[in-house]
Amino acid sequence: MSELDLLSIGGLFLVSVVAGCCDAIAGGGGLLTVPALMLAGLNPVAAIATNKLQGSAGTVSATLAFARKGLIDWRIALPIGGSAFIAGILGALSVNLLPKPFVSGVVPFILIGIALYFALAPKMTNADAKARISIGMFALTVAPLIGFYDGIFGPGGGSFYMAAFVSLLGFGVVRATAHTKMANAASNLGGLLLFASAGSIYWAVGFVMAIGAFTGAQIGSILAIRIGVRLIRPLLVTISCLMAIRLLFAPTNPVGGFLARSVSTILN
Repeated sequence: MSELDLLSIGGLFLVSVVAGCCDAIAGGGGLLTVPALMLAGLNPVAAIATNKLQGSAGTVSATLAFARKGLIDWRIALPIGGSAFIAGILGALSVNLLPKPFVSGVVPFILIGIALYFALAPKMTNADAKARISIGMFALTVAPLIGFYDGIFGPGGGSFYMAAFVSLLGFGVVRATAHTKMANAASNLGGLLLFASAGSIYWAVGFVMAIGAFTGAQIGSILAIRIGVRLIRPLLVTISCLMAIRLLFAPTNPVGGFLARSVSTILN
């Protein structure tokens, strides 16, 4: 990659601000930042690695914003965040073991399921409900499973955390969003550690975008706290659907390829 000019860097900064804001509310910021990095000239591995840096900055920023408002219970957050961090490292280490076509084929349908869950769930409020499993069980099973996925693949990780906090731990939507950002930050930092050790990150670009993501996440967190479920729920449904569509029709997705060939055959 040739050196980026100031205009390109400025564009990436603005993209990261918008992505950080969306990420703090409902996730999915990578829908904007990864394509932007690739359009700027980074190869796919460098784009994903550099995106981990800005994404980590955004989720840490959102975590701090929610924590300042007292929305994160650290007795719950620390064991969940610790297991997500370790799982994120293990996921990044295992990145070549799991067949990517299989993952990219299955994940869009899980995201569609999550979108339907949040769209149709009748009593989604900011109030907590009864938990279905204990915090300890969540930290030992659900958090590391999602953290591992976040390290090995990534898209939709925030949506998976959100659905788990709401459906399994009974968290209200705003509280679930706060703890989602914390868990997402932990698994992001685990993956970032591995990408950094491999030398895959473009640090200058990443730091500029990290500042943008940090700023955007502060804005998004304020909006999420003030507006709550009326903003989080529709945005989460929309972003989950957009991620599903993008992954489904990616060139490497076997399901998307099959659908494209079928449509082409019918039209011809």
